[in-house]
Amino acid sequence: MEVILTEDIPKLGNAGDVVRVKAGYGRNYLLPQGKALLATKGRVKDLEHKLRVIEEKIKKTIKEHEDVALRLGKIEIVFAMQAGDEGKLFGSVTSSDITVKLKEQGFDLDRRKISLEEPIKAVGDYEVELKLHREVMAKIKVKVTAAE
Repeated sequence: MEVILTEDIPKLGNAGDVVRVKAGYGRNYLLPQGKALLATKGRVKDLEHKLRVIEEKIKKTIKEHEDVALRLGKIEIVFAMQAGDEGKLFGSVTSSDITVKLKEQGFDLDRRKISLEEPIKAVGDYEVELKLHREVMAKIKVKVTAAE
């Protein structure tokens, strides 16, 4: 029996895949639970068309994110923070602070897209990675200096 999966099922396939399963498994579990649809010729053609449309949208989105990544790669963000004698900051630079500086320069990003494992707590130059899309990453330069 061939079915079209409507959701990801471990060890079987991802949503949108056409898979062959045993008749009992399909008839008694997948179809009643709404996890799959019977793979008729019409549904398979419709699915192929929808997948082509989705693929075109994804390509367009990736291209847009790559353009933004190129522009972001040229940016350097500077923070002037109060620091002690050894360069340790009184406070820290967080992903929210970086988001605010990016917004000032015309980039509206969610702070969760900034891959900062822990806040920056010392003076120096840092390279921070931004995850714009699951396939597109950008890097920006963050410079933290001691304020006078």
